[in-house]
Amino acid sequence: MAPCDYECARSGRAGGLAPQELMADTNREGRERWSIAPYFIVDDVVATANYYRDRLGFGYERFWGDPPSFCMVRRSGIVIMLAQLERTGVMRPNRFADPEGGAWDAYIWIDDADALNAEFKSKGVKITRDVCDQPYGCRDFDVEDCNGYRLCFGQDIEGT
Repeated sequence: MAPCDYECARSGRAGGLAPQELMADTNREGRERWSIAPYFIVDDVVATANYYRDRLGFGYERFWGDPPSFCMVRRSGIVIMLAQLERTGVMRPNRFADPEGGAWDAYIWIDDADALNAEFKSKGVKITRDVCDQPYGCRDFDVEDCNGYRLCFGQDIEGT
């Protein structure tokens, strides 16, 4: 691996591609848009990337580091960065800071909450809150990944 590869990957320039180049870079009106990629610290980057691939339907192209310590998983324009530090046991999902245990680590807008919920259930994903309509105009549900990170997948039902 070239000396810059690992640092470039951690800084979001994977294989010469910036995250905005990995995702669609325009909105419905054809203007540029911003995007964000959550950065999850995990104890085992390979096992986590495989979980995201096998259970959540994300894909990945490669790992960085020797041994592997970084990967970017993607699905439908969403990128989640996974990083394994030298020290284990330092993962801090947001729900641990929330006395109710319901804080998300990422909210992901999707097209069809019911279909994705059914897909995840068929793959044995841990659903922590089933799909329902919310007062904020979304139909969404929560899952917990193999590290305890909570992802909420939501569909805009108000058409805004």
